[in-house]
Amino acid sequence: MGLDDKIKNAAQDLAGKAKEAVGKATNDDQKVAEGQKDQAAASAKKAGEDVKDVFK
Repeated sequence: MGLDDKIKNAAQDLAGKAKEAVGKATNDDQKVAEGQKDQAAASAKKAGEDVKDVFK
């Protein structure tokens, strides 16, 4: 996994955590769900990149 990809995934994960926190603070269930979705997407991308790295 390239450094650029790691940074993008970490940024997406942090943005998701921030959205989730804002959603919880404002009782906005949609924002909480969006934040959790962003975190899941970042985790999936990281897992995919990890698999690629194993086969290099």
